[in-house]
Amino acid sequence: MKRTTIVGGGLAGCEAAFQLAERGVAVTLIEQKPKARTPAQTSDKLCELVCSNSLRGAALVNAVGLLKEEMRRVGSLVMRAAEVAKVPAGGALAVDRDVFSDEITRVLDGHPNVTRISKIVTEIPASTEDAPVILATGPLTGDALAADLARVIGHEQLAYYDAIAPIVAADSIDWSKVFRQSRWGKGEGSADGEGALDAEALGDEAYVNCPFDEAGYKRFVADVVAAEKVEARAFEDVRYFEGCLPIEVMAARGEMTLAFGPMKPVGLTDPRTGRRPYAVIQLRQEDAAATAYNLVGFQTRMTYGAQNRVFRTIPGLEECEILRYGTVHRNTFVNAPDLLDERMQVRARPHLYLAGQITGVEGYVESAACGLVCALGLAQTLAGVPFTPPPETTALGGLRTHLGRKQPRYQPSNITWACMPPHPNRRLKKRDRYQALSERALADLDAWVKSAPLVASGSVAS
Repeated sequence: MKRTTIVGGGLAGCEAAFQLAERGVAVTLIEQKPKARTPAQTSDKLCELVCSNSLRGAALVNAVGLLKEEMRRVGSLVMRAAEVAKVPAGGALAVDRDVFSDEITRVLDGHPNVTRISKIVTEIPASTEDAPVILATGPLTGDALAADLARVIGHEQLAYYDAIAPIVAADSIDWSKVFRQSRWGKGEGSADGEGALDAEALGDEAYVNCPFDEAGYKRFVADVVAAEKVEARAFEDVRYFEGCLPIEVMAARGEMTLAFGPMKPVGLTDPRTGRRPYAVIQLRQEDAAATAYNLVGFQTRMTYGAQNRVFRTIPGLEECEILRYGTVHRNTFVNAPDLLDERMQVRARPHLYLAGQITGVEGYVESAACGLVCALGLAQTLAGVPFTPPPETTALGGLRTHLGRKQPRYQPSNITWACMPPHPNRRLKKRDRYQALSERALADLDAWVKSAPLVASGSVAS
């Protein structure tokens, strides 16, 4: 009988344990509770939801709603437990935390192929071809284990804090108010007669610039300083790096700090005025299809409500749709595009796999989905059958796209529509386009479930 050790009893680890056990793999699930807890944990249960009881939007016009539906169709334990523990939450899926954790624990403790051990793991367990290891230890991975992982992959490849800049939808940008230009005139693009830019024509390294005059800049800085911030939790012990400060920290140092930092206008000329703007916010293309752009250097601890308000004062972003909000918090994660292969296996350590937030996915649902995809790929590998990942058009495939997408500075992300190829009919209204993307994804997912080995059913041993 094939065997696997999984370290971590959170959403990714428990989902992976269930999927492998269902396919005939003997799973040893190691969880440090009740011997120890991370600073964020308050109970000794598996799959503790420490920050919120919400699994976010349920509608298929939301990327995370699509992801949950795909997980249901593949037989996700987390989604099954969420249905058991569901509480009223309008258009979102929210759960009773205790009922949710109890259901996960009941299923895994009662599964004949799962053995649960309470143990504090300080170094990566030995792994072999027939007994691989999945590390799913989450954003608060213990110091000793994190140090051992850093030794294996290289200290520069492991981060302890994330600093995530917001992402906005391209079709929500007012292209008449922005201009495309790299500093010192490198990679300039063309504009039509009214100064509007064609988003689809942007080059790979081009920047979109949102220009400020002096009065607008000073109002923006004042808004950032006054905006409501997310208070750091006691366990985070946030220590900012000078090269990656939240914008509100920079703004609080002085009115002109941002103008000499991420909003510096040097090397840029607004083609509409022929002059250098007083300040700019630069947007960088997020995906190959140019459907989304990130605000360069704009990591922030402003609340989501404050981000909605403040970022919509930026010229060209007055009606912006924020696909991913900015954050800064304690988060242990690896540089997945460089370190992990398509199976989520560590290239430098054969038979060691990573799953969940430690890979650079963000959120409860995404973590569970990552564990699910990792487990399915590992089951195929153990069975000696072709590795068949979910299609890139699906949300499950989109998570894999994020993990493999090389970026100047890789940062964690929730699932967004930018993780998937755009719909060919760009004339559809936004809601209709998202609905069409969901329909395409579910059709492709259903075909994959039927054809890919060990996804719908089967055993590694068979």
